[in-house]
Amino acid sequence: MEESTTFRPSASRLMDQVRETLRFYHYAYNTEKSYVEWILKFIRFSGKKHPRKMGKFEIERFLSHLAVNRDVAASTQNQAFNAIMFLYKKVLDMPMDLDIRAKRSSKRKNLPTVLSKDEARKLISCMKGTAKILAGLMYGSGLRSLEVIRLRIHDIDFDNNQIYVRNPKGGKDRTTIFPQVLHQPIRSQIEFARRLHDRDLEEGYGEVYLPTALKRKYTKANVSFGWQYLFPSKVRSTDPRSGKVMRHHIHKTVIQKAVTDARNKANIVKRATPHTLRHSFATHLLENGENIRVLQVLLGHKDVKTTEIYTHVMQKNHDSIKSPLDALEDFYD
Repeated sequence: MEESTTFRPSASRLMDQVRETLRFYHYAYNTEKSYVEWILKFIRFSGKKHPRKMGKFEIERFLSHLAVNRDVAASTQNQAFNAIMFLYKKVLDMPMDLDIRAKRSSKRKNLPTVLSKDEARKLISCMKGTAKILAGLMYGSGLRSLEVIRLRIHDIDFDNNQIYVRNPKGGKDRTTIFPQVLHQPIRSQIEFARRLHDRDLEEGYGEVYLPTALKRKYTKANVSFGWQYLFPSKVRSTDPRSGKVMRHHIHKTVIQKAVTDARNKANIVKRATPHTLRHSFATHLLENGENIRVLQVLLGHKDVKTTEIYTHVMQKNHDSIKSPLDALEDFYD
């Protein structure tokens, strides 16, 4: 009897293999979820055939579908491609020809939305508590949303006025500036986190998530205060990988909702999101005369060309330039 090529429900064991391999290579949990989701979409799109029975043709067809029919961004298509390549190379041990000739998504170069300095002041002044500190760090230090909520206690360096950003997007650790105005609010936040951690320890908990390599190297680090999140969640939860009850960091929706509410209160018409605060940090530093190479390091950009986009939105002196419309006489008559 001919071997079936259909990917049956029982074959979902493959997804367990994918997860196990991702964890072996220490991929982040969010990456694990994304890769599994893309691999399943690829299999379903291809009529639920087993990946071993597919190859270059099916991969090109799926990626082209994403670009042509789904109109996904280039970064989204690249993530799907990376997930499928991981499946074939690392899980199935099937070397795959990297010359994938799929229809590529166009890489849009949209200018970032930037708040004026007055708009940034109004937005942050409409916030309070933890959300205000988070927004202050994004605007004052140029942190991304995930970077700020993942800060650990020992990432804050008061003496040297700097913040350590570990395992960020791109994987290269960096430091950035620590605004003086946030020192006291951060000290209060640390004391709040300490009280919460002490209570967890008293109740038989107190562990925090650590990457596998760090957990092996520092066996007691997962219960030490320095490794606790600076912005801990109000409730403990079960870690999806280890099954242990831990206290994770707050969810990114906290800052997202706070920025939306503050934007409405401040009557800001621009489509401001948390990431707009990072864009504004970069643009305002350039307007203040900061060197673009220094800004590149603070933002953690691999290529200075990524940083140069802010030169297109920084406020420029247009006083000496006369619009051709102003030369028309009796325009409103």
